[in-house]
Amino acid sequence: MKLLATALMLLVLAAVPAAAATEAPTATVKVQSSRFGPILFDGRGFVLYAFTRDPRGVSKCADACAAAWPPYRARGALRAGKGTRASRIGRTRSGQITYAGRPLYYYVGDRRPGQILCQDVFEFGGRWLVLRGTGALVR
Repeated sequence: MKLLATALMLLVLAAVPAAAATEAPTATVKVQSSRFGPILFDGRGFVLYAFTRDPRGVSKCADACAAAWPPYRARGALRAGKGTRASRIGRTRSGQITYAGRPLYYYVGDRRPGQILCQDVFEFGGRWLVLRGTGALVR
């Protein structure tokens, strides 16, 4: 039984993108170029998504949704990288990083920096979209 539980846990952890596996000590949000133009990434180069179902500053993604779309969390300071503004970076009450009031997420299938596999996908009752440095959604 313990072997099965351990195998299941390893399978779940393998499905989480490297950037989301642990909380970063500092939350960095930066703009870098992509095939969708200049959009938001974390400090390690993993793309960040917004969920259209989220009201301003509140995440509506939990359970199975959060397993597929892990929230961007960090314990420490919030840092504005290239192309972003510190005044647009914040946290939800649960500690999820926000940009222009939108909670930020990773996609579990994006396995390496710069990879963008789920732009403009409808899942869990809303659209998943990348963002510009202004906070505007890319449709």
